[in-house]
Amino acid sequence: MKQTIEETVTRYAEECREEQLLLLRTLGIIPAPSHQEDMRAAFCRDWFLTNGASDVTIDHAKNVICKYNYSDTSDLVVFAAHTDIVFPDTTELPMREEDGKLYAPGIGDDTSNLVNMMMAAKYIMQNHLKTSCGILFVANSCEEGLGNLDGTKALFAQYGSRIKAFYSFDGYTPQCCSSAVGSYRYRISCRTGGGHSYINFGDPNAIQILCSLVDALYRIEPPTEVLTTYNVGRIEGGSTVNSIAEEAYMLYEFRSTSQKCLEEMEKKFNQTVDSFRSLGGELNVELLGVRPGNGPLDQEALKAFTDRTARIISTYYDKELDFAAYSTDSNIPLSLGIPANTVGTVLGAGAHTREEWVYTDSLSMGLKIALSLMMEYVQ
Repeated sequence: MKQTIEETVTRYAEECREEQLLLLRTLGIIPAPSHQEDMRAAFCRDWFLTNGASDVTIDHAKNVICKYNYSDTSDLVVFAAHTDIVFPDTTELPMREEDGKLYAPGIGDDTSNLVNMMMAAKYIMQNHLKTSCGILFVANSCEEGLGNLDGTKALFAQYGSRIKAFYSFDGYTPQCCSSAVGSYRYRISCRTGGGHSYINFGDPNAIQILCSLVDALYRIEPPTEVLTTYNVGRIEGGSTVNSIAEEAYMLYEFRSTSQKCLEEMEKKFNQTVDSFRSLGGELNVELLGVRPGNGPLDQEALKAFTDRTARIISTYYDKELDFAAYSTDSNIPLSLGIPANTVGTVLGAGAHTREEWVYTDSLSMGLKIALSLMMEYVQ
């Protein structure tokens, strides 16, 4: 990295420490369940417009899209961080500070990363820097859980192959992810006629059918090219101890980094379920969500892209980096063969708990990482 860039981003990070922390405190109490990010989206749009942006919209998926050096034909690079958090709260989120830590639901995943993306974008916009391509600064929706990456799916549905590179700021430093853990998730329900446990003994029982189905699903041999897993995470049903269960349901998923393996598992799953349809129960399969795995990637190009990201992270973080595969917004571009990295820009712990926290002093490091990645596209 050029020394002048390092000096520039370091100076900026020092100058805006208080502003950055104030933004985090403000944004961190705004509720944002997946599919209900309206309040955060409106805040982010207004903030971008106040801080140097001229073209900011909220799309139908509740993505906040801030365009910079944009034309209708230009190649695009995306810098994104998601607005939604894993909790369903629709009222102001609790927050407290103790011993250099800021506690709040979703404060690290992903509010701090969102703040770092926004503050880095502010520097680019207010200094009117010339870039080698169009840039989209995106505060995207629906990354968590059954949000199913719908925000990023909508972004790529709109801009498609014009996007040549994608950065998602998500998780904790030292994450530098370039591989997508895909997943298919289902709700499988069974209904029967039920009856009295003694008088109607032997009639179809929804619980028994689903339990047998679980056993069959766990006998599926997954593909072996890459690690492919499956899990029944919940099963529920029936009514009383002396009633044949009329209905029951379960939640099932399978995961892999390979889209090919996911599609093979989908085929085996459907075949297994179909083999149980003649056992006296009515089976219904609902697809809850799809997160795609890795697609047709140029591995050499992706490695070079990731190596550059890693070098930038290591400029400001001197410990070992985490290159493990994760399920993030980067799944979408990676499934389409577009280079993408998910980068953590804050130190903290407790993700997906109400006691999640971040070190406030680490925000400065994260801003340097985010802005340095953006500066790679400044001419």
